Amino acid sequence: ERGIACMYSKEPTGLKWGRKLRRSAREGRLSLEEELQLFELDRRDHISRAIQPALNAGGIVILDRYYWSTAAYQGARGADVAKIMESHAGFAPVPDIVLVLDLDPDRGLARIRNQGDNPNPFEDPTALTAIREIFLSLAKSRPEGRIIPADGNLKECFEECLQVLIKAGMNKLAAGLSAEAAAEKLEEASMLVGETTLYQLSQQ
Repeated sequence: ERGIACMYSKEPTGLKWGRKLRRSAREGRLSLEEELQLFELDRRDHISRAIQPALNAGGIVILDRYYWSTAAYQGARGADVAKIMESHAGFAPVPDIVLVLDLDPDRGLARIRNQGDNPNPFEDPTALTAIREIFLSLAKSRPEGRIIPADGNLKECFEECLQVLIKAGMNKLAAGLSAEAAAEKLEEASMLVGETTLYQLSQQ
């Protein structure tokens, strides 16, 4: 009874531009310029169809990757990180919190293989080191950044993330929209974009 509606989504999305990016992860990477263009197109679509309507409804949006990821992954390929961050200021809502799950790249790749999967073209070991450095630099220099160690126990990592999110969720209660009203509005927004899930976030 003290919770608020929460929508989970991810990028690349299941929309037109996101599907092209996902194919590139299977079939081979695009040029840096093509990746930057597609990520921006996909993100603009995602924001207009789901993210902004959900925020307008007074809910919380949890994303698996956002423009920090573009800055890190495409920055590791040579794109200007500062320009990527600045370019999003005009159209992308700034997140209240960004959780950076920090893990040594070699350990991360080992976990992928231990699960029976193979790293995709975005998960080159050398590139992942540069990507990690960019993520950590952003998290240390921006107020929304939170670095969560991910090299230990899964439950401990989850609990640390959960406590940060619960605190953020409780702060949103001041918005004044009831959980039921927010949930209804978020459901309308989530129907426009594939692969979104609605949750109820509470203190309990």
